[in-house]
Amino acid sequence: MRRRKFLAVSAAATVGVSLPESAAADQNVPVGQLLVGRLRDAMLGIGQDNQLPSPAQLPAELARAHADFHTCRYTSLALRLPRLIRVGHSLSSDDDSEHLIVLGQSYLLATRMLIKLDEQQLGWMAADRARQVAEAAEHPLSVAEAARNLAVLARRAGWEEQALSIALNAADAPGLRAARGGAAERGLLIQSAAYSAARSGDGAGMRELTDEAAAIADGLGGSTALRDHGGGFSPATVQLHRISAEFSTGDPSAALAAARALPPQSLPSLERRARYYADVAAALAQRGRREECVRALLAAEHLAPQETHSRPAVRSLISGLLLSGRTTPELRALAARADALP
Repeated sequence: MRRRKFLAVSAAATVGVSLPESAAADQNVPVGQLLVGRLRDAMLGIGQDNQLPSPAQLPAELARAHADFHTCRYTSLALRLPRLIRVGHSLSSDDDSEHLIVLGQSYLLATRMLIKLDEQQLGWMAADRARQVAEAAEHPLSVAEAARNLAVLARRAGWEEQALSIALNAADAPGLRAARGGAAERGLLIQSAAYSAARSGDGAGMRELTDEAAAIADGLGGSTALRDHGGGFSPATVQLHRISAEFSTGDPSAALAAARALPPQSLPSLERRARYYADVAAALAQRGRREECVRALLAAEHLAPQETHSRPAVRSLISGLLLSGRTTPELRALAARADALP
């Protein structure tokens, strides 16, 4: 009896179960928390969801999940992505490699969201599962993308040297040498290694590696490849990376110069364009250009409010502006919308 009562209480307290979208909004749960809670429970195999897609619907549902990510519809993603993981696990004993690939892709997307939301522990768990599933499916691009996510997590943990090694070793995998997608994934990995070099204070190494990634992008003809892996790979996305990498070396002026060379409309998704304005805002804040920083944050919010309100790095930037100088009504209103009031 006590066990049944305990399980009932635990289920009622679970965030990540099958709440309809309107019910989630009525609860006023921030979308980032909602997404993390539901991913956590799907990954742990707890809670229930009575609206799971059928196996035949999985490829289409995965495509919709990627679309939700690219357009920053995170309330919708908080429903769709945990369901993909739940169904994927229920089918993981099948011999159908298609199901394994969908599960692996779902875990790759989950890892990217968890990194974005600064959920390190769940991020490591999702990245490792993505790697295992990709290896079981013998899918070289997914194996490489899982390695890239692991490198990002290692860098976030302060292990820049290990992050550099993970990314560069994965970029040398023979399976990435044969096709256009493999070349693009190599570019993404080299880009990641460049960012790790920047975080370790090696500005020259960062620029050398970034130039190598840019040469790969130019060699692919300038169009966007692998939009559903690292947010896309093209000359424009390499330049976006250069902004944050220059900022990480401690040079916001170089970051702003890199931003001036990149028309944000050339980026392949709303998520990438919102990232552009957030990176520009961080560099402007470092230079003490508060009004321009707020304008950049408002531009990011206009494009992708759920992205801007959910990312801890952006919310921290907004809180810092409130504490560090003169505030304006538009800054206070932005802070209220992003739940970033100190």
